[in-house]
Amino acid sequence: MKHDSFTRFVMDQLSALPGLRTKAMFGGHGLYQGSDFFGILMDGRVYFKTDEHTRGVYLKRGMAPFIYEKARRTMTINYFEVPLEVLENRDEFVAWATQAVHAGKKAKRRIKVRLPTRRAAAKRSGDVL
Repeated sequence: MKHDSFTRFVMDQLSALPGLRTKAMFGGHGLYQGSDFFGILMDGRVYFKTDEHTRGVYLKRGMAPFIYEKARRTMTINYFEVPLEVLENRDEFVAWATQAVHAGKKAKRRIKVRLPTRRAAAKRSGDVL
């Protein structure tokens, strides 16, 4: 399947998700629900954001993480390939995508809690903005 037809297929399968969109990135596409990034389409594969609760299901099915090269190093992130049988079952695919959206939102909240705003950091250090 060509990249465009694969992207159209995935978007059709996930059409029940409100606010679904794609954005071209690094030779593939990112999947978003509104502003929430939750999936990667790359080389005819779909990868969804995982967390400590969902990752085990992907691992149990023998699915691999998304891997990329950065500064001559192989990097992995918490996005795992979606099994083909899930991709082909619209209802199950939407359910997995919904879990990926929630995993992404949870990760975003954790980052916001850990990272102080510039104003708060400057206030603590006595700097002026």
